[in-house]
Amino acid sequence: MSAFLAILVVGIGTYASRAIFIVALAGRQIPGRVLTALDFVAPAVLSALVIALLIDDSGNVSIGWPEASAFAVGLGTAYKTRSHIWTLAVGMAVYWVVRALI
Repeated sequence: MSAFLAILVVGIGTYASRAIFIVALAGRQIPGRVLTALDFVAPAVLSALVIALLIDDSGNVSIGWPEASAFAVGLGTAYKTRSHIWTLAVGMAVYWVVRALI
């Protein structure tokens, strides 16, 4: 299988898996419980990304200055703005800057 064919198949599969929900729910009202549950998706994904960053291959927690500073600034940003986008953007910027300086 060529690389182009693999990319094409994965692209079509990704498009189909996302489009099926739009087509299936186009004329329906989404229940309030589902909308409430969807409010927790962004914090859960952000938490999973942070944990994946902090755990090494053997399962031990390894945190350095870049991670600790990004976490602290991201926590402050989340508390102040209540925005997932700003928390991620500011935390990642601090992580990259501190990592470049050390």
